Amino acid sequence: MDFGLVLQTDPPASAVVELMRRAERRGFRYGWTFDSAVLWQEPFVIHSRILEHTERLIVGPMVTNPTTRTPEVTASTFATLNDMYGNRTVCGIGRGDSAMRVAGRRPNTLAVLRDSVRVIRDLAEGREADVGGTALRLPWVRDGRLPVWVAAYGPKALALAGQEADGFILQLADPFLTEWMVHAVRTAAAEAGRDPASVKICVAAPAYVGDDLAHAREQCRWFGGMVGNHVADLVARYGAHSAAVPDELTEYVEKRQGYDYSHHGRAGNPSTDFVPDEIVDRFCLLGPVEAHVEKLERLRALGVDQFAVYAMHDAREGVIDAYGERVIPVLG
Repeated sequence: MDFGLVLQTDPPASAVVELMRRAERRGFRYGWTFDSAVLWQEPFVIHSRILEHTERLIVGPMVTNPTTRTPEVTASTFATLNDMYGNRTVCGIGRGDSAMRVAGRRPNTLAVLRDSVRVIRDLAEGREADVGGTALRLPWVRDGRLPVWVAAYGPKALALAGQEADGFILQLADPFLTEWMVHAVRTAAAEAGRDPASVKICVAAPAYVGDDLAHAREQCRWFGGMVGNHVADLVARYGAHSAAVPDELTEYVEKRQGYDYSHHGRAGNPSTDFVPDEIVDRFCLLGPVEAHVEKLERLRALGVDQFAVYAMHDAREGVIDAYGERVIPVLG
């Protein structure tokens, strides 16, 4: 199993770079950042610095979207980084949540996402692509390689990931839901004539190592609120208690009253008081190292190739070091 570190690009950018360097030294293979232009600093500028100051780390957004950056701009950005640093990037992409809503836009349709996956990968790897009816190619790309991984929750988005993506990003660590979603992605891949095992599976969730479970829950409760934004969209589309989406994913948002993006992804987010302890425990990895290893072993058995640690809490260095010393040597 590979391991990744996920950070927001809060200033100073030098702190983000240093944490990524620390993660690489501890055995992490991937470095991910949020991409929401209003809420945080520009990630691709910081990606360049991370790549410059690491040797092997694979770097990318978790996740970008097809609209706040047009596909040809996204492709050119990745291709430039790959030309400079040797194909060490990965494109995580989804419909868009905070980046779109904060700017007064709705998340993209799945049709737009599907087209963008194809265009970004083709252009970044030097092939011609149809962009809105215009044939484009980046003539300077040589030997480019860009895996494109799709973040998804709902049935249609999961199918898209299986049909089109190089990897699937699932932003929660509940084994039951992971099994259901991995099955959906790999079934769609097989039905599309692809090798299901070729689609990499990345589970991303907060991890907090320590014996004070109450404190760990409060540091990670924000995550249930972030996931709840996507779940609320699914409920609006499919209805509550729909056969299309498990109740284990949707029931907890019934008490959700709204969401303030000014606290998005941060410990102490006041918009997440609807998230019960049960959801925090199911969606995150909390407790002593042994509990983390046990849950990760279950996820690996379900086909998970990478666990990406959301480190938006008061023990970022501690969790990086604990994973490097006691988790990655067992599972990596």
